[in-house]
Amino acid sequence: MNESASPQTNNPHEQRTFGLVDLIAGLSIAGLLLPEAVAYSGIAGLPPQAGVIGLLIGLLCYGLIGTSRFAIVSATSSSAAVLYSAVYSMADIDPAHRLLLASGLIILTGGFFVLASIAKLGEISNFIAKPVLRGFAVGLAITIVIKQFPNIIDVKPTHSDIFRYINDLALGLPHWNLTGLVIAVVALVLLKIFAHWRTIPGALLVIAGGIALDVSGFTAAHGVAAVGTINLTLEWPTLPTLSRLEWLRLGELAIALLMILYAESYGAIRTFAIKHGDSSAPNRDLMALGISNILSGFFHGMPVGAGYSATSANESAGAQSRWSGWIAALVVLALVLTLLPWIEHTPEPILAAIVIHAVSHSITWDTFRPYFMWKRDRIIIVSAVLAVLVLGVLDGLLAAIGVSLIMMLRTMSDVRVAWLGELGDSHDYVDILRHSNAITVPDVLIARPESALFFANAEKIFGLILAKIDATPSTKIMIISFEESPDLDSTSLEALRDFADNMQRRNIALLFARVKDPLRDIFRTVNLPEIPTTCYDARSVDDAMTEAKALLAKNA
Repeated sequence: MNESASPQTNNPHEQRTFGLVDLIAGLSIAGLLLPEAVAYSGIAGLPPQAGVIGLLIGLLCYGLIGTSRFAIVSATSSSAAVLYSAVYSMADIDPAHRLLLASGLIILTGGFFVLASIAKLGEISNFIAKPVLRGFAVGLAITIVIKQFPNIIDVKPTHSDIFRYINDLALGLPHWNLTGLVIAVVALVLLKIFAHWRTIPGALLVIAGGIALDVSGFTAAHGVAAVGTINLTLEWPTLPTLSRLEWLRLGELAIALLMILYAESYGAIRTFAIKHGDSSAPNRDLMALGISNILSGFFHGMPVGAGYSATSANESAGAQSRWSGWIAALVVLALVLTLLPWIEHTPEPILAAIVIHAVSHSITWDTFRPYFMWKRDRIIIVSAVLAVLVLGVLDGLLAAIGVSLIMMLRTMSDVRVAWLGELGDSHDYVDILRHSNAITVPDVLIARPESALFFANAEKIFGLILAKIDATPSTKIMIISFEESPDLDSTSLEALRDFADNMQRRNIALLFARVKDPLRDIFRTVNLPEIPTTCYDARSVDDAMTEAKALLAKNA
């Protein structure tokens, strides 16, 4: 990744001045961002203005600090759902205290983003495997869709877990508000139609229609509720007053919120950078997301990230620079300042339809298709979906992250040792199990661990090598190729030392091949008496075999 200190030189396209295409793109996405911001506030259990505050701060801060010319940093459905689950998992407390907890969580998340940027952890999201992340996204989308139904049919479930939640909705069928259901279905159909023309603010047009229904008295007459008061007055930013235990708990939850925000943001930023040949600076993007979330938390806004749908809409609308985001921010601010009393008349089924439409792109067979076609990681992606549905959003996310780390450790600790032989007269040494014509030399074994040695697999790998030696009692020379291990931790060094001591007691000569310079430096530093410098001289496998043949001839 290229890191750049100046936003003017990070992308070749950044030198482009403001143009008509950016104006059109900014106007187009503003019509999408404002209704989504209000709708996502409901997912998070926050007042409607929280999403608008987060949107304005995210667009401004990322535009000043970030690197992507397409990224739109605003409230996202996934972060809203995680925030809701995190805050409501702490205690059954009053709404005012929940707002303080939400602000504290967002501020801590932003602080961790900044620390990650300073520590240059720009690739942090890679610790969540793609099938796990996509499975989580599908499970989250299903959960969000289901939990929009109370806003549509005006039936309030008494249970929170998804399966009993669905059962409560079904039992309430006789009390469903069918008018709200019809309004939501019509809104969804219109949103799908408008989606084919990215430059048309479909969400705003649908909201305008919903406002007309509410102002005319139609929705009120049929028991359909509107959004209600949106109080956009900014208070002086203050740090939430919370107990030490609450801050500690929020710190734990902030890690989960950070992971999902950055995984989603980095995926969107990186996808469009590759598509358009732009460079990217993930550590600077971490800083941009950190400052955005810190300010949003202080001003009681939503957690913000670069959502894929908004970023994709910006790119599709023809954006060429970060000016489109600033234009969108100005348009949103103008809409809020001039039309806020009208926005308050938006029927709740309309907002629910906007949320469902926004997350529905995740619930497709195309998400699963590659894994089933490749016959790889099918169980993992399905398990991630079920984890969210069964355990809930927050615990499902933590379980998904745990699955990712387990996958990584499983892969790294998976042990296999290849036994090498010479391929004809080529001086190339290959796995004798895969190449039956590979030639071996009596009394000499050549082992190549097929994964990097580290604390979880070192002892097992040397145990496999010893087992082979035991099965080949005529062995006089043991060659180990370290081409997969540029580094060794202390556990691996101890295992290697014990193995070398075992070779000395068996009177078997030990030679290392393909020892990279960093590993050779480690051997020199630790200076183990069991591993003399002659073991790890610079040599290829072919060089080591030449030495082995010379030793055999000398001792014949």
